[in-house]
Amino acid sequence: MLQLKPLDEHVPIFQQLGAEVSPVVLINVFQVAKEDIPALLEAWEADANWMKKQPGYISTQLHQGIAGSTTFLNYALWESSTHFRAAFNHPEFKQALAHYPSSAVASPHLFTRLTVPNLCVGP
Repeated sequence: MLQLKPLDEHVPIFQQLGAEVSPVVLINVFQVAKEDIPALLEAWEADANWMKKQPGYISTQLHQGIAGSTTFLNYALWESSTHFRAAFNHPEFKQALAHYPSSAVASPHLFTRLTVPNLCVGP
């Protein structure tokens, strides 16, 4: 079963799910035991394939830390926090969390783009 650990202790994902923001970027950092990497990848792939069928889903990308790291980072783009909330709270998704290895810890967090003149284009 996947364990959830807040990326921001002051504003955990469950609090963020109540916000109405469009669009949003999900950043999810995973920690897993080395021997459980194949099981993590299998569970993540199944979840990603399910999520991409949900309304409001745009795209996703998974990354692994280099040099033997067992840290993974996923980012996913969603049309809105409302769309992500519906997928995240869906019973099928919640059941899928049981397929992750017991060593897996995820830290999901929602973000919005910012504008920084001459550097970043925001919404």
